[in-house]
Amino acid sequence: MSYLDTLFTLQGKTAVVIGGTGELCGAMAEGFAGAGASVILVGRNPDKAAARLAKIHHAHHGRAWFESCDVGSKKALSELLDRIVAKCGGVDIVVNGAGVNSPTPFLDVTEEEYDRIVNTNMKAVFLACQVFGRYFIESGRAGSIINIGSMAGLKPLSRVFTYSATKAAVHNLSANLAREWAAKNVRVNTLVPGFFPAEQNKKVLTPERVAQIMGHTPMKRFGDASELVGASLLLASDAGRFITGIEMVVDGGFNCMAI
Repeated sequence: MSYLDTLFTLQGKTAVVIGGTGELCGAMAEGFAGAGASVILVGRNPDKAAARLAKIHHAHHGRAWFESCDVGSKKALSELLDRIVAKCGGVDIVVNGAGVNSPTPFLDVTEEEYDRIVNTNMKAVFLACQVFGRYFIESGRAGSIINIGSMAGLKPLSRVFTYSATKAAVHNLSANLAREWAAKNVRVNTLVPGFFPAEQNKKVLTPERVAQIMGHTPMKRFGDASELVGASLLLASDAGRFITGIEMVVDGGFNCMAI
């Protein structure tokens, strides 16, 4: 193996990608497979997973499959972990990337919408960190947890109030867990995408909003999902074994500009 292969390899590792049937986490899952990991795409819809799995199998000859799970249920997450450990022998990397969004004006946000977004974006991350974090600690196995944040969790930009609040909570939770678990060899980091044309934000990206984003982004374009792969490999592999508690921003320079 070359020096870089040795540094970033995930050979022999198992990566659980919650939200892996989506655009951004699906690209990350493909990157993990390309680096040698066995990859489990976790979601609700096997049809959405099929195309990504076919790509992984064809392009990388990778080992990957789909697992259905209600990630808002601790019991379901525990059963998911048991199935994966039984099949693979262990877990090394967890990505928490399930997410939903809505552009509802603040005064019109219903309790139903609030609960739906909080349960998916925050509660599911909280529970997955409990389930997989306990597994890492009790088994003595080194682990990397990558929680997917958002620019909306850093700056009040996107006019999606409940989504922004949940992502800010994910950022805070990740930093606290990183501090708590660092001595146990469990790393927790937040990967913060800038503006990518992912499924959940298509509904809020009006032409006016797109023009505002491009005007504020030094690179003058949206990100491509594949551009998250390098950052995610750094956080997942031994190349990043001394990195924990950070917010790794991948945004074309958006965050360095004044609001």
